[in-house]
Amino acid sequence: MLLELRIRDFAIIDALDLRFCPGLTVLTGETGAGKSIIVDAVELVLGEWADSTIVRTGADRGLIEAVFRLEPDQRAKVSSVLEREGLEGDDADLLLLGREVRLNKRNICRVNGRTVTLTLLREVTDGLVDIHGQSEHLSLLRVPEHLNLLDRYAELQPLRKAVGRVARQVAQVRNELKELRRDERELAHRADLLKFQIDEISSASLEAEEEERLREERPRLANAERLAELTREALFAIEEGEPQTPSASDLLGAALRALDQAARIDPSLQPLLKDAEGIGFQLDELTRQMHDYQAQIEYSPQRLQEVEERLALIGRLERKYGETVEDVLAYAEEAERELDTIQHSDERILELEAEEADLLSTFSSRAVELSERRRDAAQELARRVERELADLHMDGARFGARFTRRPTSEGVPLPDATSGLAFQVSSTGVQMTEAWSEGDRLRVAFDDSGIDRVEFLVSANPGEALKPMAKIASGGETSRLMLALKTVLSRVDETRTLIFDEIDQGIGGRVGATVGEKLWGLAVGENSTDREHQVLCVTHLPQLAGFGDQHLRVEKQVERTDRGERTVTRVRTLEGAGRVRELAQMLGGVGEAARRSAEEILADVAARKAGAGEEAGEQETPGTKEKRESVHV
Repeated sequence: MLLELRIRDFAIIDALDLRFCPGLTVLTGETGAGKSIIVDAVELVLGEWADSTIVRTGADRGLIEAVFRLEPDQRAKVSSVLEREGLEGDDADLLLLGREVRLNKRNICRVNGRTVTLTLLREVTDGLVDIHGQSEHLSLLRVPEHLNLLDRYAELQPLRKAVGRVARQVAQVRNELKELRRDERELAHRADLLKFQIDEISSASLEAEEEERLREERPRLANAERLAELTREALFAIEEGEPQTPSASDLLGAALRALDQAARIDPSLQPLLKDAEGIGFQLDELTRQMHDYQAQIEYSPQRLQEVEERLALIGRLERKYGETVEDVLAYAEEAERELDTIQHSDERILELEAEEADLLSTFSSRAVELSERRRDAAQELARRVERELADLHMDGARFGARFTRRPTSEGVPLPDATSGLAFQVSSTGVQMTEAWSEGDRLRVAFDDSGIDRVEFLVSANPGEALKPMAKIASGGETSRLMLALKTVLSRVDETRTLIFDEIDQGIGGRVGATVGEKLWGLAVGENSTDREHQVLCVTHLPQLAGFGDQHLRVEKQVERTDRGERTVTRVRTLEGAGRVRELAQMLGGVGEAARRSAEEILADVAARKAGAGEEAGEQETPGTKEKRESVHV
């Protein structure tokens, strides 16, 4: 939900700080006051292209900042991007966005106070807001989203996930088959190379810790004479000594005898005597170990050469197959497995082909079931959207969906050709638009989503053919279509903040009240289990504006400054008498009659809201259910 919007030096706005509430917020004011500029500011902070012309005259930069509160489902999606880029904020529930446009054409984007690229800003904000107008943030005009919306509407996610699992298994089997079916000559060359590598490693008879032992042995062999000489000197000093200098053993023995006599006189010296005796034992053990080491010293040029050659061999193998002996041995094991696979590839190919056929059969049955349920859901969706459009003064407008499939020899086989390659679903039924050609093998492309490509269609006027939504008329007609779709799809829609810019274009007051009621119903949800939306609407109709939970008046004022007169935009929150006065002015009058009409509008709105709440809690009859669906679906 959009909580705050801060605008500085943007178009005719010098400084504006807005706080938005949950529910339905309406923005009213005279044409040119700046209502659409506020919508443009939201677009800019979401990643819309901008140039220096939007900077207010006299300023060197324009600044837009927004604070969003993320719902749990939005937080899960956004957090993954923030964590990946190191953009986490202090509060995981809040998202802070910033956009700065300078006169030198430099454009700065910020997320949680840190500078990011425009591409990353768009990735973070994708799905936060739908701005219904000529905007790339309009998710319902993105064709890839249509299939996802239809599946969520029909609650087909479990079946779609099951289809996706089988599709991934097919892909794994096909990847392995592709490797096995490579050119036979290439496989033969690969087998010869693997045999050579396996023989080379095997003939070396490597041991896991051999290299370490050899590296320890090599310096002993290379310095055998010097080690023998130094060992003799050490033993001589311990055991024999010089004619004028007693040996270490003799000196320690003299010390022991003196301590023994002293301890007999003073028993407190007993611990020192024991320490000295311990040193004597250690000296004896040291002498024994040195004799053992001396006996092992071997001056063998032949052995030294063998060690050098062995280390050189290990080094060559490590340069070719791995950094350590363990890596070389692991490479040999993997090579043996690959060689075995190649030598038995024909058998494995037969196994994989049978597995592929079984998986494709399973996938085909599940994908066809998914497609049929999608068609049923699309027909129900069309009927409900057309009812909504009729309420919105678009009598005769029709809604539908086009299903297409792409034939390919690498696709999944279908049980029959009755459904064709393309068909159109409307409220009146299913019509095939492209049949199978005579030479087609009844195989169609597929992926994790199944075999269908879905695009929503609409006909805005009676007698016109259904056409893709992206090609329909713009303005209020587009906005009303979006409102109808959003109303029907609200329980599965993941975009929580919706902005409708002048949705009332071309409609009168009676229909305006219906539009207002639907916008309010979209904001509050049909019942406590529905997802609530935040709806912002720019309007000139008092009947629609009366439904606002928050009413903001946007007005243009001329202020005197040191540099002369300047036009600025100001926004006031209207309540009570101020709101009555605004609605009266929107009705075109300032007298008592206009004021009473404004009060009647607000009273009617209050009654409708209260009635909607009571109706949601009552036991419905078919008639009341139909009435509720026409307003709140």
